Amino acid sequence: MLIRNAEVWGIGLQDVRIAGTSIAETGTLPPLPGEAVVDARRGALLPGLHDHHIHLAGLAADKASIACGPPDVRDAEGLARALARPGAGWIRGTGFHESVLGGTLPDAATLDRLVQHRPLRLQHRTGRMWLLNSLALDDLLSRSVPPDGLERESGRFTGRLFDEDAWLRQALGSRPPDFGEVSHNLTACGVTGVTDMSPRNDPEMARHFAAQIAGGSLLQATLLAGALSLAEAPQEGWRLGPLKLHLHEAAFPDFEDTLAFIRAGHAQGRPLAVHCVTEAELVFTLALLEECGALPGDRIEHVSVAPPELVARMAALGVQACVQPHFIAERGDRYLADVEPRHHGDLYLLRSLHDAGLALAGGSDAPYGRHDPWTAMAAAVSRKTSGGATIGAGEALTPEEALSLYLADPLDFARQRRIAPGETADLCLLDCPWTQARERLTSSDVAAAWISGNLVHQRIDQPPIECPAGLDTAP
Repeated sequence: MLIRNAEVWGIGLQDVRIAGTSIAETGTLPPLPGEAVVDARRGALLPGLHDHHIHLAGLAADKASIACGPPDVRDAEGLARALARPGAGWIRGTGFHESVLGGTLPDAATLDRLVQHRPLRLQHRTGRMWLLNSLALDDLLSRSVPPDGLERESGRFTGRLFDEDAWLRQALGSRPPDFGEVSHNLTACGVTGVTDMSPRNDPEMARHFAAQIAGGSLLQATLLAGALSLAEAPQEGWRLGPLKLHLHEAAFPDFEDTLAFIRAGHAQGRPLAVHCVTEAELVFTLALLEECGALPGDRIEHVSVAPPELVARMAALGVQACVQPHFIAERGDRYLADVEPRHHGDLYLLRSLHDAGLALAGGSDAPYGRHDPWTAMAAAVSRKTSGGATIGAGEALTPEEALSLYLADPLDFARQRRIAPGETADLCLLDCPWTQARERLTSSDVAAAWISGNLVHQRIDQPPIECPAGLDTAP
């Protein structure tokens, strides 16, 4: 296939030839006999975008769930309306935040007043907690013995379930979902690669990913982070990513045991990826890495709160950072209400991390944030909340720097992927030049996307591919 008249990222107006899974040539190129041709009409041609932190199983499951938190639901009346669904069987809600109920976490009795005749499980926005009504509690406890994470008060179960997703899946007999719909949605945003960041990714989950890739449901080039045992799984269509450590400030793991965990991952040649959403979690992580030594590619996920002295320690260690700029837009108003004012200037830093020399990349954290990287780029530039407030105006990036978060090599954020002969043909074509796209940063500008040379998305209003008779170019 030949892509003609493209504004090639970092080069200028050129043609790009794809042969097999790779870019074969760039320059001024005449079509070859029998070659399919795409006229880019001077639209920007970018390396395909990579989501460096996503949870595909959670995102796929979220498609069959009810949104139960901001911005869709903001108060008790809105929650009651959202959950008023006819039918039988389980109701699964996601995205709940305690602000919906005046700052309180509901117990089973409170949820019974909202949903009386169907079992309800309501996931907190953090992904760490499920809230169950009485019918849900009774159903689950009839299937399995209660786990340690099922809260009790005065000898009675409250319905609050902490960090027990594995138990919940086992009790419900759940199977991992199909990724087809979410994968296609990602291609429409120009996302051609993903790093799945679930700490529970193990050989069993790797087999599901392999089956989804082999069956054509998962189109993106896939890097799997996860457990130590993940290194034992055959890499069938996916690549092995970092060792994931998910910290919780309320219950830090034993320091020496965690050092041994990190060293075991480093011995596998795997960098560490650590979930850090509080100052204490970042302090704990940096102490671990200062003790055992950082491996190139060690990375901090989220970096939600980072005072200057901790940024300096991160830079001294040479760690990298995976950031979520869109959380300022999606959750910023709650941060301003809930986070101590002294930390407002430390929230979701971008410019400070960049200027300190840290290599950065962007991830959606979907389903806990929107999966569209263009909304994250816009947030990185504006630093505005949905309510119109600005958080850390000096932390803003330029549109080019915001885009670069999604062009980073998934195994080395310091390396930017490019369009050049020999590179994999993962591409994102916009319907306009970059000078226009940078002013709005929206996925509606994405006209087409290729993964390993295969056309996986083409907007229906785009002109058809010119094709010699008899040549099939269907994706």
